[in-house]
Amino acid sequence: MSSRIPWRVRAGTATLAALAGVGAFAAPGSASTASPPGAGRQSVSYHGYRVEVPADWQVVDLAENPRACLRFDRPAVYLGEPAEQSDCPAHLVGRTAGIVVEPLTARSAGQATASTARTPRGKATAPTAVSSNDTIQIAVEDAGVLVTAAHTPATEHLVRDVLASAALTPDARRTELPRAAQRPDAAPLAAAGPQPGGYLGKGFDTCAAPSQAAMNAWQAGSPYSAVGVYISGSFRACAQPNLTASWVTGRTGNGWRLIPIDVGRQAPCTSFSLKMSTDPATARSQGVTAAAAALTAAANLGIPAGSAVYSDIEGYASTASCKAAVLSYLSGWTERLHSGGYLSGFYSSASSGVKDAASEYGNSAYTRVDHIFYGWWNGAADANTGSYVPSTYWAGHQRIHQYAGNVTESYGGYSINIDRDYLDVGTGTPSASDCAETNLDFTAYPTVQSGSAGDQVKAAQCLLEAAGHDPGTPDGAFGPATTTATQDFQSGTGLTADGVIGPRTWTALLSRGTAPTVQSGSTGEAVTRLQRALTAALGRTVAVDGAFGPDTDQAVRDYQSSRALTADGIVGSGTWGALQSGR
Repeated sequence: MSSRIPWRVRAGTATLAALAGVGAFAAPGSASTASPPGAGRQSVSYHGYRVEVPADWQVVDLAENPRACLRFDRPAVYLGEPAEQSDCPAHLVGRTAGIVVEPLTARSAGQATASTARTPRGKATAPTAVSSNDTIQIAVEDAGVLVTAAHTPATEHLVRDVLASAALTPDARRTELPRAAQRPDAAPLAAAGPQPGGYLGKGFDTCAAPSQAAMNAWQAGSPYSAVGVYISGSFRACAQPNLTASWVTGRTGNGWRLIPIDVGRQAPCTSFSLKMSTDPATARSQGVTAAAAALTAAANLGIPAGSAVYSDIEGYASTASCKAAVLSYLSGWTERLHSGGYLSGFYSSASSGVKDAASEYGNSAYTRVDHIFYGWWNGAADANTGSYVPSTYWAGHQRIHQYAGNVTESYGGYSINIDRDYLDVGTGTPSASDCAETNLDFTAYPTVQSGSAGDQVKAAQCLLEAAGHDPGTPDGAFGPATTTATQDFQSGTGLTADGVIGPRTWTALLSRGTAPTVQSGSTGEAVTRLQRALTAALGRTVAVDGAFGPDTDQAVRDYQSSRALTADGIVGSGTWGALQSGR
């Protein structure tokens, strides 16, 4: 999708020749493009930092075009300080390669992370700089610039070649990367709780995080209280000069809810340059890798555990093999996020990716995502999924509807191109403390239903409430509200919605939560949930002590064997999936 803004491009032969002598006389902070030093190359200077880029790259001087969108879907180098607010199309996906060279200031320093490299004295290169989320960042302190280089796996070598060509010019003036000036006892920057958390209402997403001033103006004048931000992924199209831990802390502290989004590998049946493998096992592994990078990005931004991170997989023309690849990728994505204590989300077109996920909702071969975020531009601000997804799927406050796209709105003097969203989201997977004051550990889990009473009923009510279904006050009395909550949970899990909590519903309720791989020697909350669920599923007592010992190992093997699973004693995605679907 092309930008709506004019580009100041200086890459033609005549222009380069005209600018050949500018670099030697440029004042610190100015940008210049000199004639090519060799075939297919052009030399670009800014602030005493010179680099050689391919001749066909666009060169954008941000002093001349301050609101230019820093987009990486076409090769470009951006010189200067990005404006607080840029003009980016909202729904921009894809990446080739690009470099931003900006002055080292307190603002730009907010983008630095533990992966940011610093060049040695007298040097403009850092050969050992690592790539994080397919981005290499280098603080060239002798020139007082921060260099951010975006790439894909296929273009990393090209970007590294460009960075290796860097040199200092006589215009260079040293500025050190500002270090954090927090007091030792100061709290670390962090969001005001898990994101987006529990929220019902309108939001929007846009390619580049808006400035603080724009967010304040929109908070005062717009109908929106949630914003989608692209925090990670190898296929993000826009730079994020505003998106820092300070921005996250400030915006969430003011009441905004965040929708953290990752744009990584796309479906193999598309024309995108970065695609997941058609081999399901490889695709699953690629999903794990993407989630690990997203966890790092979330931690760097102060987005805490308990938050949902949404994998953006654009629409595709589905085939059986393409569907298997996407759902395998999402399985790996979900499992890795769960192991880090986060919820998994999935953005796609309602008619392709989300429809495919719904068609395998109860298939234990795949690990189901926690939230769906679906593009269906019907203009209706609601959580309805039409014919694409049954209303009982992801029914526990697990939906975001992108109901309109690529619209420009203006509030308080700030215009932004956005996609409009409607959120019906909850806290999702319960933490270990959700039922901390309710006993869940029993030697047996008998069938309970309308009219039942006692501690097991109270436990079931607590678990239903944690799953997003309101059973009324957890008082140990199985009344109409508990029956309705049970039916809702059963429908969402693919069980018969009879309102009776028998072995299958108990198993699904007790095992619900994160799905890390556990085996002999493991300990912790996941093992405790496993032991409770096995007690319900097998109809025999499995000691609930949080330690995966010989008795638990045998119970796991017995369960796996009786459910036609590989009886290896290892509880991975397949076994968790079976338990959580009530098998």
